[in-house]
Amino acid sequence: MKIAVLTDSSAYLSKEDQEKYHIDVIPIPIIWGDKTYKDLIDIGYEEFYQKLEHAETLPTTSQPSTGEVQKYLDRYVDEGYTDVFIIPISSGLSSFYSSLVNIAKEEKRIKIHLFDPKITCAGEADAALLAGKLVQAGASPDLIMHDLEDLRKTMDIRFMVDDLNHLKRTGRLSNATSFMGTLLHIKPILSMDVQGEGKISAIAKERQYKRAYKHVQNDFAKLTSEMPYPIQCTVFDSLDPVREKEWLADYREKFPEIKFNTAIIGPVVGVHVGQHTMALIWCRDVDSYFDENGKPIAEINSKEVQD
Repeated sequence: MKIAVLTDSSAYLSKEDQEKYHIDVIPIPIIWGDKTYKDLIDIGYEEFYQKLEHAETLPTTSQPSTGEVQKYLDRYVDEGYTDVFIIPISSGLSSFYSSLVNIAKEEKRIKIHLFDPKITCAGEADAALLAGKLVQAGASPDLIMHDLEDLRKTMDIRFMVDDLNHLKRTGRLSNATSFMGTLLHIKPILSMDVQGEGKISAIAKERQYKRAYKHVQNDFAKLTSEMPYPIQCTVFDSLDPVREKEWLADYREKFPEIKFNTAIIGPVVGVHVGQHTMALIWCRDVDSYFDENGKPIAEINSKEVQD
C-alpha cells in the first residue's frame, strides 16, 4: 500500500511542511478582471493585498478544474500509489468538494479517500499535516480517516475582519442579511460551524477593536480550559504583521500550556475576508495522535468542542 496526500492552496501549508510530509497542493484559481491567477504561483501574498487595496475591479475565486485534479491522480497511478487522501477547502465555502465527490465515483485506478475538514486555512492545514504524519508512520487508511474525523471534532475558530463587505460581496457570510444593517462602528466576531456545515457566520459584535479582541480571547479561554487533551492554536492574518505579533505575544503569555503557531491568510481566502483580518484556529495537538515512539495511537476518541 502506498498513500498520497493532496490538499489545496487555501490551507497555506509552508513549503517546508509540504516537502517534509510529502503533501501535494493544488492551486485554487483567482479571477481578477480578464486574468486568472493560480494562488501563490502567479500572484504572491503581499502582492495580492497591495493590488487589492487599490483595485477598482475586485477579484473572485473559482475551483480547480477536473483536468487539474486528474493530472495529480494520473501521476499517483504512474508512481504506484494505491490510495490518496484529498483534503479540500470546506464544502460550506466552495463547490470543489462536490466536484471531488464526482471524481471519486468515476476513478477506479486508485482509491480516493475524500475528507471534508469543514474549515480552511490553518484548520485545513492541520488536517493535511495529520494525514501526512500518519502516512509516514505507517497508519492504515481506516485509522487516518478516523483520526481526521476526531481532529475535526476538536477544532474551532474565531476571526475578526476589517471590512465585512468582502464576505457579503462573495456570498460567504451565511447570516449576512441579518447582520449587515448594524455595521456602523461595529467590529464583528466570526466563526465557522466546523462540526456542522462548515459555513461562516457572524456570532457577536463589539463597538471597539479592543473589546472585540477581549471577546475572542474570552471565548478561546472558555472553550479550551476543560479539554482533556493538549491544544495547539494558530494565529494567522491577512498581511497585518504588527497585530499578528501582538496577538501571538499576548496569547503565549496568557496561555503558556498551549502550543502556538503562525500562518497566513493567503490570496484565495483574502478575496473573501480582505486585508487586516486576524484569526485563531485551535484543535487537539496533532502530535498527541502519536505515542512517544512516534507510532499512531489507536481508538482515540476526543471530547468534542461545544461552541
